[in-house]
Amino acid sequence: MHNIGLQKGGKNMNTTYSQNDEAHKAIIEWNAWTVITFFICIAVPLLIGATSSFFTQDAMYEFNTMIKPPLAPPAWLFPVAWTILYILMGIASFFIIKSTDEARGTGLLIYIIQLGFNFGWSLIFFNLQLYVFSVIWLAILLAMIIGLIINTSKYSKPAMYMLIPYAAWCCFAMYLNISIAMLN
Repeated sequence: MHNIGLQKGGKNMNTTYSQNDEAHKAIIEWNAWTVITFFICIAVPLLIGATSSFFTQDAMYEFNTMIKPPLAPPAWLFPVAWTILYILMGIASFFIIKSTDEARGTGLLIYIIQLGFNFGWSLIFFNLQLYVFSVIWLAILLAMIIGLIINTSKYSKPAMYMLIPYAAWCCFAMYLNISIAMLN
């Protein structure tokens, strides 16, 4: 059984669930540093996304003129979806950082590398218009996200759950990317 406790005001509120029949207790003590860490974890992917958006803003005109596949969402949906995904990624990274499990080091490394791949994909796809190469790049990114989900499943179910929408969206992005590569 696993106990996850949240420490607040000296009271320990525990929720119990089972995983691999071994005991483990993780307590997140909410103090000023924890709150600062939480907001930094959310800010990092949001800043990376904003920077990527800044560098690709002129390329969106080109994107709007492309032949797009069925199910392609309207352009306004992308920044909304990515903002939500970046927030979820940031929360996942918070749970990874706060974990006491030894596997968190690997998880944090995968998380950082995939952030770089996430940033790079936008430049490759939008600015360089290397659509086939961006499919390969996206496949590597998706493999890293799946690896991160597997990694976090060992020690942080909340982090794992926060990453699933990101993987799903990247699968959809793969469909769009492959289709655009074929149609344009």
